[in-house]
Amino acid sequence: MGFSQLKINTIATDFTLTDAHGIEHTLSDYKGQFVILYFYPKDNTPGCTREACDFRDSFSEIRALNTTILGVSWDSSKNHASFTEKYSLPFTLLSDIKGDVTEAYKAAGWFMPKRYTYIIDPLGKIIKVYTKFDISAHSEEIIIFIQSISKPLTKSISK
Repeated sequence: MGFSQLKINTIATDFTLTDAHGIEHTLSDYKGQFVILYFYPKDNTPGCTREACDFRDSFSEIRALNTTILGVSWDSSKNHASFTEKYSLPFTLLSDIKGDVTEAYKAAGWFMPKRYTYIIDPLGKIIKVYTKFDISAHSEEIIIFIQSISKPLTKSISK
């Protein structure tokens, strides 16, 4: 998992992590669709809850764009299960207890993950990185970005 793979237009570093229900998810299994890969500090904290609920509230619109949401933090699968249930989150939260994936994506902080978001295209390439954003408007910003590039990308994939 090299840091050089984090540049725009490079293949996203592949990984496998466990979700809130103990099911393993591998990033490369999501090829063929856009992926919002977002790293966040901690379940059940004010900012992280706002961000997760923003994605929840935009979930239908995001799914309509052939896009999957994967949230990653250092929380356990058990914590993710509680957080997911408490806020009715319809997307996958992944547990990176060892911090390897968070570190590979340059999202590791001193005491907890940083709030970073990567947009990965259907071919598995990183096409956008967000390191500073308004938590409450983040999903809308991503929707606008994916809408702006999805039509040209769809044409190039079908050729």
